[in-house]
Amino acid sequence: MTTNKTYDVAVIGAGVIGTSCAYHLVKKGLSVALVDRNNVARGTSSHCDAVALIVDKQPGVDAAMGYASIQRFLELQNELDSDFELHQRGCLYACDTEQEMEVAAQYARDMQADGYNVNALSPKELLEHEPFLAKDLIGGLFSDIDLGLNPYKLCFAFVDTVLGKGLDLYTYTNVTGVRLDGEKRVQGVDTDKGFIPCGKVVNACGVWSPEIGRMAGLEIPVEPRKGVILVSAPSFKFCNQKVQEFGYMISKFSNHECKRDPELEKYEVSFVIEPTDANNVLIGSSRNFAGYDISTEMEIIHVIAKRAIRFYPILKDLNCIRTYAGLRPFLADHLPLITQVDEVPGYYIATGHEGDGISMAPTTGRLISELIAGEEPYLDLTPFSFNRYKRRA
Repeated sequence: MTTNKTYDVAVIGAGVIGTSCAYHLVKKGLSVALVDRNNVARGTSSHCDAVALIVDKQPGVDAAMGYASIQRFLELQNELDSDFELHQRGCLYACDTEQEMEVAAQYARDMQADGYNVNALSPKELLEHEPFLAKDLIGGLFSDIDLGLNPYKLCFAFVDTVLGKGLDLYTYTNVTGVRLDGEKRVQGVDTDKGFIPCGKVVNACGVWSPEIGRMAGLEIPVEPRKGVILVSAPSFKFCNQKVQEFGYMISKFSNHECKRDPELEKYEVSFVIEPTDANNVLIGSSRNFAGYDISTEMEIIHVIAKRAIRFYPILKDLNCIRTYAGLRPFLADHLPLITQVDEVPGYYIATGHEGDGISMAPTTGRLISELIAGEEPYLDLTPFSFNRYKRRA
């Protein structure tokens, strides 16, 4: 397959981050090779939730990224050639304890101070949003700007819109090396099917990004963090929007000031439910480190199901038709890498979004394209720089 064509950029990884980067780069007038050892959206992007949220972001740069992506999604709905099932239903958080509600209320105040419409709810207001929730919950939060979408269709929409118009797609092509010259400048990508010449490389491989980093002598400290999801049999529509327990925030950001049941803490389980257009519900979730293993253990499934019934008692009457697990690309400070690498000119990294890959994909793609095009990025990239983690392999 060795090609005589020289590309401006090779993007490695055809998940939601890689396809967004490829799309936005082509829109900048650059020629792009998108390379994946499987097909489009066959890794984490096909084993994830289907939302773009601001209400699960920490105030500050995290929330700013989330909000910018929501605005970009609304533009992409009219910009991409195919539908990706975007809808704006909002997102609801439910609190199980007074301690959680205190933390949630402060979180709402902090988000409001930054200009985001996140509101604390009384128990009565919570049930007005979701009547089938347990009647003894303490209260909650609501954001009306959060989005739902189909991540699988989103990846293909990014690709299909620019395929053959500046983008070439190399699927089932395994990258075996990143070729550098004597000054460590990127020259291209070696694959099991031949060499792809290019001046720049974007490592958008998610949980597999450390492997591609080592090909250029870089140590990228991403770890795979597993999450398990249960899928219910179809039922009547008892859930109107994505609902999470506020304990999800505690698990996500490892905030151990709020004490939780040891059974929940063992696998960092917190309740999340998301309705589908087919009247199934997706139920989660867990967070644990198990390498690249994506099996689903009965103990975790049991804890998730038990926790779900606590919030939606009606779930005890539904059947679970399947389970699956995905891997989140975890970084210890919960901020992604969206960065150039000074020591390897032409090497860029877009990874480490953990569970926010869908939420932050449009913003990440835009920022990477601005970096590579030599433009001033529209957000300050200092918090996402590789310099904060930099280690040589």
